[in-house]
Amino acid sequence: MHAFAQSVNHYFPTNRHLAGLVVVLIGSLFCLWLNTSLDTWSNGRIVGLSSLTLAILLGMLLGNTVYPNFAERLNAGVCFAKGQILRLAIMFYGFKLTMTQVASVGMPAIMTDALVLTSTFLLTYWLGTKWLKVDRKTTLLIGSGASICGAAAVIAAEPVVKAEAHKVTIAVATVVVFGTIAMLLYPFLYHLGWLQPWLNAQQYGIYTGSTIHEVAQVVVAGNAINPEVGNTAVVTKMIRVMMLAPFLLILSFALTKGDNENNDEKLSFIARVKQVNVPWFAFIFILIVILHTWVPMSEGFEQSMVMLDDVLLTMAMFALGLTTHLSAIKQAGVKPLILGAIMFGWLIVGGGLINISISSI
Repeated sequence: MHAFAQSVNHYFPTNRHLAGLVVVLIGSLFCLWLNTSLDTWSNGRIVGLSSLTLAILLGMLLGNTVYPNFAERLNAGVCFAKGQILRLAIMFYGFKLTMTQVASVGMPAIMTDALVLTSTFLLTYWLGTKWLKVDRKTTLLIGSGASICGAAAVIAAEPVVKAEAHKVTIAVATVVVFGTIAMLLYPFLYHLGWLQPWLNAQQYGIYTGSTIHEVAQVVVAGNAINPEVGNTAVVTKMIRVMMLAPFLLILSFALTKGDNENNDEKLSFIARVKQVNVPWFAFIFILIVILHTWVPMSEGFEQSMVMLDDVLLTMAMFALGLTTHLSAIKQAGVKPLILGAIMFGWLIVGGGLINISISSI
């Protein structure tokens, strides 16, 4: 009980956190405003650009110029935003989902999501570590982003992987670059008529939701055909998001194998289970999804929680940008981007074949 109380207290900021949190909050609110304003100023022509992308870019700009001069005073609050606030954001993401949405697209979408997720992550890990020799933690983060839900999955996996800030940023960069390309490419291929022989409009929605990185990018690619396809794409994508919790638990269990690598004896199954770094925030996320499905909530409350979650996620990304140094990214080289490009190709072709196979059953 005492340990639980300590864990809960860990999520309450203290006086030493306040200065950094105020800076991160102001930066995130500016990015949310800028994202909305860009859409208004361009009459909707700037598409698929999210506040998360703007936050990490602005954070990196400030983090490599003026922030180092104030880092000593602000660092405690910035790290609080990267850690505790990030976990809160993942939990509150559940207010954007319901189990009813899952039921609306049926078993084909669930099977497709599961196969795309599993194959993409395993292929990323094999290519990254065995062929390209990319750092293991960076590979795990890139695989998480490509296979589940983009930047949100990358930053949710970070506490399990225990990766440095620049590795998280590299993984997020692959999501931003290749997810944006996919968002524009998928509708283009559909309107050219290249996808129609293989996928009807409904199946295109499932294909889009199961293979494009970010939720915002899926919204754009789906609605470029029609609103009904857009809804199918988004619900399929949200099913992928719900797979985040079991994925994190399995990943944590798999990573415990390395804890005994200097010992000749292999850890028993029970011993490994005991060492698992349980991502409890991911299970609270699932609990909130269930509550959101079955407990009546006012529209005003739901909108408020979604808005709060947007702010919290943006704060986490802004804080991540502030603590990312370009020299560390440069040192990583081009291999992570090559890995991201290969997985982008796999999601288009391999993901497409999985979709066609499931739809033909």
